[in-house]
Amino acid sequence: MTPATPKPPTTPDTPNSPCPTTGPGTSPNVTAAPGPGSGSGSGSGNSASLATAQRSLGDPALTYPLWPPLTAGCPRTSTDEVAFPVEVDYAYDQVDPRLFAAPVPGRWTGIDHWAPLLPPLMAPGMGEGRTPLVEIADGVYVKDESRNPTWSHKDRLNRVTASAALRVGAPGTVVASSGNHAASAAAFAARAGLRCVVLASADSPPAVASFVRAYGAVVLPVPAEARWPLARMIAERCGFHPVTNLTRTHTGHAFGPEGYKTIAYEIHAEIGVPAAVFVPTGYGEMLFGVWKGFTELRRLGLTDRVPRMYAAEPDAGGPLHAALAQGRPAARVDVGATDAYGIDCAVGGYRGVLAVRDSGGAALLVSDAHMREAQRELAANGMWAELSGAAGLAAHRAAAHRAGPHADPGPDPDADTGPGPDTGAGSGAGTDTDAVALDGPVVCVSTSSGFKDRGVGADVPVPVDPSWEAVAPRLRAAGIGM
Repeated sequence: MTPATPKPPTTPDTPNSPCPTTGPGTSPNVTAAPGPGSGSGSGSGNSASLATAQRSLGDPALTYPLWPPLTAGCPRTSTDEVAFPVEVDYAYDQVDPRLFAAPVPGRWTGIDHWAPLLPPLMAPGMGEGRTPLVEIADGVYVKDESRNPTWSHKDRLNRVTASAALRVGAPGTVVASSGNHAASAAAFAARAGLRCVVLASADSPPAVASFVRAYGAVVLPVPAEARWPLARMIAERCGFHPVTNLTRTHTGHAFGPEGYKTIAYEIHAEIGVPAAVFVPTGYGEMLFGVWKGFTELRRLGLTDRVPRMYAAEPDAGGPLHAALAQGRPAARVDVGATDAYGIDCAVGGYRGVLAVRDSGGAALLVSDAHMREAQRELAANGMWAELSGAAGLAAHRAAAHRAGPHADPGPDPDADTGPGPDTGAGSGAGTDTDAVALDGPVVCVSTSSGFKDRGVGADVPVPVDPSWEAVAPRLRAAGIGM
């Protein structure tokens, strides 16, 4: 694959802009001048971080200084059709083996325990991470991310991105989201003393909109197709740090997915390496982060394998499924009707392709009916999950039913999958045509609280006469004996 010619940063025409046009964060990928120590070493106020550089996922031979974060992907491998993300590299040879000893019981301040293998954590935490791993059936575990401060997995990402915004001196953050990411970004910005602008969809759930405004965020409902271009304008003209995607195919924030690695660390601390992890998937950042966390554990000699990574996408769309089926680094799809609005993405990114392909997993499509069934199963086990958040369990249940006891488990995760990103996984590889039969425990990530669903609160109970004559029939109808 021939690297694309680097594109110069955009210089907007801003004579009437209400925002400052100078200072840090005025243009994506040139967010701020590197400070002392940038490049090798942490280059931060957090000496615990062993982060050294940013590495292109389009061509791992290409590296960039750690600062500023490349918020529009790799400038040398990205093209007008596909944007390749970057990841963070670390001085792995300097990792203290005691890092992965059991955390000392006591006050938990956030993902700081894993600071050496995270970008510098400049922003204060709120106790994110350390979520429970609940066994709901023999060998089937649920990682319940609704226990995070804003009730979703996004808190792991936004602790990292708010830290980056502080480090580059941005006055605030800008995010395009109508749900979990919006609430989390607003909360962590508030905690760090930053402003936050949220570009929401006009049909975002009212409860979530109230949630976001409670943190003092500026909420602007705009058409979905306008959100990413408008986020870029706010980043360029107001100096706000973008913690959202700015590119044609998804790259997102360079540092954000690193926060999701801590899910893998926590799973490993409790049950070792599972046979597979099923992840609700929109753009694939969490899928990638969990996979990378396990690859780091293997690199450090703490395990000799990585679990198969299974992406769970709504069957109304599925850009990762399409990219794998077509052997492409990323794809765009038309999205049909689905209530799983948290993962109903029309465009994917290369991170998800990489995680599925290299782990020998697959992208699985699930229906709203399957997700509702999984949502009910989670509720029966005491966990109220958003419909999108139940997709991981839905994918596992559907795939296990389809596979049967003697199914081929899918591609070999140790097989050579080709040297470059444009090889993909081969046409059709890593899609739900591959049967799923797994030997060992599996983990299904449940991403967020059922509070985030559309329509929450609309079903108002009708008052009941408190007499026994009125109550008894209601109890009998519910199957309660007397």
